[in-house]
Amino acid sequence: MEWSDVRIFLAVVRGRSFGEAARTLGVSHPTVGRRIKALEDEAEQALFRRTPDGLVLTDAGDAVLALAESMEDSALSMERRLAGNQQRLEGILRISAAEWFAGYVLAPVLAELTHRHPAVVPEVIASYRLLNLSRREADVAFRIVPFTEPDIVQRRLMSIPYGVYGSADTVSAMQKDPASVGLILMNTAQSHFPDVAWLLDRCPKSPRVFTSTSRAVQAQMCLRGMGIAVLPRPLGDATAGLQRIETLGPPPGRDVWVGYHHDLRHMDRLRAMLHIADTMLAQGPGSKGAAD
Repeated sequence: MEWSDVRIFLAVVRGRSFGEAARTLGVSHPTVGRRIKALEDEAEQALFRRTPDGLVLTDAGDAVLALAESMEDSALSMERRLAGNQQRLEGILRISAAEWFAGYVLAPVLAELTHRHPAVVPEVIASYRLLNLSRREADVAFRIVPFTEPDIVQRRLMSIPYGVYGSADTVSAMQKDPASVGLILMNTAQSHFPDVAWLLDRCPKSPRVFTSTSRAVQAQMCLRGMGIAVLPRPLGDATAGLQRIETLGPPPGRDVWVGYHHDLRHMDRLRAMLHIADTMLAQGPGSKGAAD
């Protein structure tokens, strides 16, 4: 059984379809079908069966799964260790961060990184989804929650203050009748965020008018007069046309954590980026500490 076939097998297990596996791996649908058929021919029995909810493992497929995951763990460990031992300030550095953090806090750090080390190519994966560092979905991640995965080196990087924002018209309307102004919130999956409960508590009579996983999208809806939102101050303060509303008091801020897999601790381009981030962000967003 070849590792390339095992990767396809695991992608089908996780995606529950040939099409989803093909998209995940960047290969064609027929390629996935051929490789799975080759595995089934080798096993002399079907590994998947079709259901209304997608492909699921047969008993034979279930027996193969543990072996496939063990092979994946070994391959990923080798890949991480080889990457971690690269002593060259060159190559792609895959960075996971929320869109607002990447654009309004991390961007100066990455610009400084490429200025100092032109052969390093930062690749930002801007998403609220928590990527798997053990599977090298990213080399390093910035999150507002601590990491819980094993073998992750992590630390609190900085604290981000938040504020309440609205357009000039929204601020004026709020002064006349606060209950007439709508609330722009995180979506259901992020409804447990402390700023959501805080804003609902401060504005109990205001209607919910819009939700999104993206703080940047929330800022744009604020700008268009849809309502008020709690935004990270690096984003809200930098968005022309938004005003910070002080009358409700300061919303809870968030800590930002940075983490990477233990196997990558010696990767020079990662260490260089973290050094610059520590220097520039230690005093909070907007610090000019990396000018030297």
